[in-house]
Amino acid sequence: MTALLVASTGGHLAELYDLVPRLDVPDRCWVTFDSPQSRSLLDGEDVVHVPVAGTRDLKGAMRNMWLARKLLRSNRYERVISTGASVAMSFFVPATAAGVECTYIESATRTDGPSLTGRMVARLPRIRLYTQHPSWAAGAWRYGGSVFDTFHPVREPEPRAVRKVVVTLGTHNGYTFPRLLNRLVDILPPDLDVLWQVGATRIDRMPAGARCEVPIAEMRSAMREADVVISHGGVGSALAAMQAGHRALYVPRRSTHGEHVDDHQVELARELERRELVVAREAHELTYADLETAAAWSVRTGPAVAPFPSIPLVTTGV
Repeated sequence: MTALLVASTGGHLAELYDLVPRLDVPDRCWVTFDSPQSRSLLDGEDVVHVPVAGTRDLKGAMRNMWLARKLLRSNRYERVISTGASVAMSFFVPATAAGVECTYIESATRTDGPSLTGRMVARLPRIRLYTQHPSWAAGAWRYGGSVFDTFHPVREPEPRAVRKVVVTLGTHNGYTFPRLLNRLVDILPPDLDVLWQVGATRIDRMPAGARCEVPIAEMRSAMREADVVISHGGVGSALAAMQAGHRALYVPRRSTHGEHVDDHQVELARELERRELVVAREAHELTYADLETAAAWSVRTGPAVAPFPSIPLVTTGV
């Protein structure tokens, strides 16, 4: 029987895609939003596109719940697995009502506790709940390992000369990051070869060639050829940089500046710097010397990690 793999585009989808080898889902159908990322990443996979539901978008979540009921009635699914965000609730509510086993893997960005979606999901019956951080594994939440477990840092014997740079500010339409873009325009020499993915961010001094979104295949190719990757604190961007062999220069968004709904990117930057997988900096602190620091390191992929451990279903809400 088929498993439904459900995730919003962006970091949630990138995490779930990278976790597939650990989930034992040879027969699977993806549910996500239609975007350049999902079309590129899931090329050749069985995919159902649903309308975009943004952060804390109740109307969008209810619309997708109606679509979820139709999909679950029309096909026999053994499991529903999700890394969030709101689309997880849209599918888990009708799935649990139909007696379908559900698994929720909280995003690696949540280092101190579950997200709003995670807290809501934990109140549903027949749910397996996983955290990617052992520090808050308790009660119904079990530690299943992290999407970052296969990566380790390596110091280069000779630092790379900085000539090609990839800048990615993410593609979330609801939040911009002008502090970082302004800072980069100030510190990056004009002779550098820079690919700019800026999402919805706009400033007075827009860099030449800035693009809202770069197809994932092109982005991955550019990262492999780059000397340095500069990224906002998104989990998808971090994974892409590591897969390309980079210890990215990693700049988290701050909620006090209206750059995200909360400071989970700050938490993730601290965790990844603890693992030495990124060079974390605040936007206003960034210097050209930080690019040289990042260029002195690489990230390698280690052995495969064991599957997520099986845990009992939560039969009552918590």
